[in-house]
Amino acid sequence: MSADLPEAGVRVRTAGAADLDAIMALERASFGPSAWEAETMRAEIASEWGRYLAAVDAEGRLVGYAGLRAVGVEGDVQTIAVAADARGRGIGRALLAELLAEAERRGVQELFLEVRADNPVARGLYESVGFREIGVRPRYYQPEDVDAVVMKREAR
Repeated sequence: MSADLPEAGVRVRTAGAADLDAIMALERASFGPSAWEAETMRAEIASEWGRYLAAVDAEGRLVGYAGLRAVGVEGDVQTIAVAADARGRGIGRALLAELLAEAERRGVQELFLEVRADNPVARGLYESVGFREIGVRPRYYQPEDVDAVVMKREAR
């Protein structure tokens, strides 16, 4: 399955250590005070248990990224972010589609994620591909005190 979006001028590829600075700039712009630390992201990108993706536009600018962690038959969508000026073009959906395909290739049977309760667009995207709400983690996102909606998708 290709997650490339030629109509949007975006190519999706595996992210690597060389992408860390651009990923962290987008991480901070997207998630503000609850953004991950660079060392955490570096470890995730390098982990044998994960796969991180980079969405790059025709000019070579990173406009989105996403990450999956899969251990055995369980996996987690760790993160998805799309640059504010690139939203609404299907980039987040393409990144998610590639994560779902990777989870399937790895034999994941149950895929989980947390999404901010105040992000209805992301929740709608996840629901559209079969995730369902299974719980809430109160005040999960700090320091903003925003709840996380926990969602699950089972293999088809």
